[in-house]
Amino acid sequence: MAGKDSVVKTGLYIDGERRQPGGGKYYPLHNPSRPDELVGEAASATVHDIDAACEAAHAAFPAWAALSYARRADYLRKIAEHLTADEAELKSRIRLFTREHGKILKESTMELTRLGDRFLHCAAMAERLAADDELKGPPFDTIITRQPRGVAALIVPWNWPLSILGAKLPQALVSGNTCVVKPSQNSAMVPTLTIMKIAEMLPPGVLNVVTGPASEIGDALLSHPRVRKINFTGSIPVGRHVMRVAAENLTPVTLELGGNDAGLFLEDAILDDAAFMRIYLAGFMTSGQICMALKRVYVHRSRYDELCAGLIAVASRQVIGDPLLPDTNMGPVNNKNQYAVIKGMLSQARERGADVQEFGTVPDEKLYGDGYFQKPALVFDPDPTLDIVKEEQFGPALPIIPFDTEEEAVEFANNSEYGLCSSVWTEDKERALRVARQLEAGYTYLNGHGPLAQDNRGPFGGFKSSGIGRNLGYEGLLEFQEYHSISGPDGWLL
Repeated sequence: MAGKDSVVKTGLYIDGERRQPGGGKYYPLHNPSRPDELVGEAASATVHDIDAACEAAHAAFPAWAALSYARRADYLRKIAEHLTADEAELKSRIRLFTREHGKILKESTMELTRLGDRFLHCAAMAERLAADDELKGPPFDTIITRQPRGVAALIVPWNWPLSILGAKLPQALVSGNTCVVKPSQNSAMVPTLTIMKIAEMLPPGVLNVVTGPASEIGDALLSHPRVRKINFTGSIPVGRHVMRVAAENLTPVTLELGGNDAGLFLEDAILDDAAFMRIYLAGFMTSGQICMALKRVYVHRSRYDELCAGLIAVASRQVIGDPLLPDTNMGPVNNKNQYAVIKGMLSQARERGADVQEFGTVPDEKLYGDGYFQKPALVFDPDPTLDIVKEEQFGPALPIIPFDTEEEAVEFANNSEYGLCSSVWTEDKERALRVARQLEAGYTYLNGHGPLAQDNRGPFGGFKSSGIGRNLGYEGLLEFQEYHSISGPDGWLL
């Protein structure tokens, strides 16, 4: 299959035009299924390119902010249509995405074809955004309105880059901001090509994209004096760094960071075939590389054996291999560093006596050995001090731990520096809500977990070290605006 695909080269998009990087440098991106296969090269932007992008966004801001909410919503609707209008081009982008990223074709298709839905969702909230709040006197008449912040720096991770872009970009645009987007260096080409398609539908300078190693250009973007808002999705250590750099200019930040999501399976949880499939996908979709994935399973001891057997049955049916093949259920881990993290966690668990079992079928053993592949792994009743329990594995490995009481389950779930998502599985609605309200997490799913259980109308973000602020929902739009109060004499203004 490798011979059918050409090497792709992507540049930058600044001030309404495609550009080569100022220093003329590109960096390679390889296929995680076949690390020796060069998929393409992405532009390695310079600090001068960052400056040009920020200045272009700043220059475009007044005219874009002056448009009505309805007019900006019209742009978003046209973008949504444009993203999937060219079927042949879309299929080419989907295939390239699978080759550079490693996710299976079905997931690449889902991510690229559904991006427009998030633009439509934000466009539908334009009328609500346009409405001011009014406080009639005494003592004063006051109008509470909002204004866009200015240039927004949007930093996107590699795992679901376009879905996560859809949780930032349309929100920033409809709120009246102009943007500079930096995709992750580990998955840059298709995100860049997609952002270019979006930018071509907008006035010059409203949307710009720069790529390159964060170590070379990240701080230049974060600290640029034109940037008035930073929205970052990524790891906790990098999120802390983002916040430190932003503090120099007092730039407001939204940080959506890591998660170590706990799922609590109570003694009355419905565990049928459909539930086992939902549980499996919650933990192993995209090879487990999802911030909101199920990462810790806590199950009532009376249902422990049943849940383990059900997950083993589903995991055993999976086919792990080339993500371009239609029969493949799981592709490789995206990059060498994350692959090493997962392998290290599983090795530690084995060395300390945990019962670690791997499942699934591997049609091509050579491919599996050469690429960054890891079979779905279940870790049965591990010591809670193991990294596979304490840390975010961000890969195809899932610990399963029994508990005896509801109170113990809640304690286990909350005993973490993370607080992104959680789930409660029970047949009792009142009990589900009671337990959910005790969990320290920004989002709690009931009888489901992860992307397939997500209501994007609600705000999304974390407690504790899992982040600051929210994406998605109406609240996600407000992150890109500043409140502005206007008061006049009682009875005169309103």
